[in-house]
Amino acid sequence: MDATADELAGVVDLFGGLTRPELERALAEAAYRADGQAVDDAALEATIDEALESFALVRYDPANEGDGTTTANSEALLVPGPTAFPTVPDHAEDVPHILDVDRRHPDREALGEATRERFTDAVAEAVTADETDRLRTLLDISYDLEAWAPIDLADERQRLEDALEE
Repeated sequence: MDATADELAGVVDLFGGLTRPELERALAEAAYRADGQAVDDAALEATIDEALESFALVRYDPANEGDGTTTANSEALLVPGPTAFPTVPDHAEDVPHILDVDRRHPDREALGEATRERFTDAVAEAVTADETDRLRTLLDISYDLEAWAPIDLADERQRLEDALEE
């Protein structure tokens, strides 16, 4: 089973958020239900990393919320990000009944702030590396992020525009 970033987001969205090991297990269950298919672990790791890089998934640590909502061992959750179009892959619709994971409800403001921090880091990396394509992609993502979470990225957008003009 080869899942896309949108399918990863779809699986995560079924739960409101999953840790990375939970997401891997959910996909393994879906693959097994699809006629015993297996998940290519290396391909899955790469797809998760790409989804995080593209902001189709975002990492969020509920332990930083301060409301007592945590996951096992305070692991960060992966949640659908602003560039995702969550799509539940075939045979994954029953995964919530298979996994023993309660639905999670991340705080939108804390999630937005965590994503803003990740975005600011990505901007700094792209500017330092002078990666024109990445700078343009991040500029587009900045608008998605602002629509998705209660954050202001005007400073980061200006930094991207300045870097593209150089």
